[in-house]
Amino acid sequence: MAKSFSELLALAEKRGPKKISVAVAQDRDVLGAIKVCKDLNIINPILVGDKSKIQQISEKIDFELSEVEIIDEKDGLQASRIATKLVSTGKAEILMKGLIDTSVIMKQVLDKEIGLRIGKVISHVAVFDVETYHKIFFVTDAAMNISPDIYQKKEIIENAVELAHSLEINNPKVAVIGAKEKVSPKMEATVHAKELSDMYKRGEITGCIVEGPFALDNAISKEAALHKGIESSVAGDADILLVPDIDAGNVLYKSLTFLAKAKSAGIILGTKSPIVLTSRADSQEAKIHSIALGVLLTSK
Repeated sequence: MAKSFSELLALAEKRGPKKISVAVAQDRDVLGAIKVCKDLNIINPILVGDKSKIQQISEKIDFELSEVEIIDEKDGLQASRIATKLVSTGKAEILMKGLIDTSVIMKQVLDKEIGLRIGKVISHVAVFDVETYHKIFFVTDAAMNISPDIYQKKEIIENAVELAHSLEINNPKVAVIGAKEKVSPKMEATVHAKELSDMYKRGEITGCIVEGPFALDNAISKEAALHKGIESSVAGDADILLVPDIDAGNVLYKSLTFLAKAKSAGIILGTKSPIVLTSRADSQEAKIHSIALGVLLTSK
């Protein structure tokens, strides 16, 4: 079971290499991450984008391209279509966003002709490694679903559980988060948490443990849970934090990244193949970790 990003990378090294298609690859951090992962033999990349710019950046970072396939396409939209089609046709196993807006790449992912939809809810999972917690943990969904209903949240959990299993976390503990740990009819997040917990008890959600509602403190702190009289195997030991909506998820994501200086990774799930979709503000290290997640998902 991977408990840190170093262990995650070591696991990816055992399972790679996987072929990754990069849309609009002419970005220094993206190419730097691709270089590191190729050197680790985690991936074999196909770079789609402006070939001259890719070559210029690669020369500056000492990235040897003699064994790397490059598809020269200067138009960002067309490069995104080509990169997506490489995955949908099986010529690549992972799609990665480069120097292009998320909306553009996701439009290709959702395209009926070349896209990667499989009829499931598409969701984002962020993985964090922070000094103040005893293991890596997931936050979902901080980027895709704005205000998911109860059934969408069920699928968001299932997507995150699939990722956890690929990291050899065999029975992940899911904490459904709200502003308080008691059910209140006036607070939809707490009502959803109770319903999702009941779904788990009825066997409608499997491969994990689902409990809630939890306030964030008692989901991640045994001491806080005991102080409030909460007896739970999930409290203080959660693997997956299911947030109420995109606002809560995004605030938590950026708080961990910029205030807690957490190491992070992000991946899109619920598609035919995993999508490495990181922010332009994310570090090269975050992109490396995200690529490793994609590798693990394709070899589970």
